Amino acid sequence: MFRLLNMSSVDDRSTKARIRDAAIEVFAAEGGGATARKVAEAAGVSPALVIHHFGSMDGLRETCDAYVIAAIHAQKSEAMGGGPGVDLVGAIRSFDDHHLPAYLARMLAEDSRASANLVDAIVADAEEYFEKGVAAGSLRPSADPAGRARVMTLFSLGSLVLHHHAKRLLDIDLTDPNTQPADLVGYAGPALEILGEGIFTEEFAAVARQAFETVARETETL
Repeated sequence: MFRLLNMSSVDDRSTKARIRDAAIEVFAAEGGGATARKVAEAAGVSPALVIHHFGSMDGLRETCDAYVIAAIHAQKSEAMGGGPGVDLVGAIRSFDDHHLPAYLARMLAEDSRASANLVDAIVADAEEYFEKGVAAGSLRPSADPAGRARVMTLFSLGSLVLHHHAKRLLDIDLTDPNTQPADLVGYAGPALEILGEGIFTEEFAAVARQAFETVARETETL
């Protein structure tokens, strides 16, 4: 999961930052139904000031997306760059999610150019910090780094889009800003087993890999 940046001190935020943070909450709740008026009410400013700072709701959405991507980059890069000795306990204790997962769940459910741009940016960022993880000894090298980044991003973001089912099946609300680290154990435990230990045996994985390579070669000859 992710955390918003610099949210600990409201007094330190500029008016523009305050509007942006409020907009993330409004977009998370309203999606495409978010309006300048609703954002203004949440931020305690006028609708005209929202447009003054961002030009339009599309401009505000782009700013929110960029901020979310930066937040993901900061947290993931820190974790990946720390290597196997990274202080995960400290990272878990400093968990500070706010409305970022809910924002992603809402905005990524849209079939829009803006949503596609957001996903593309997250994928590109994932490939970068995966490389850091490999260099630091946290991740295994990949034969297809770009493909791994794409698939892992789809897995990760997909769980947010399916958050209603996560709540039903695991009793965890991945989009609730009040969710605590201990609440995530039921999700993180199995996820860690899958990512860290895998599912297939080495023997079956080798057979499956060979099968896909054979099918790919046959397709190329058609």
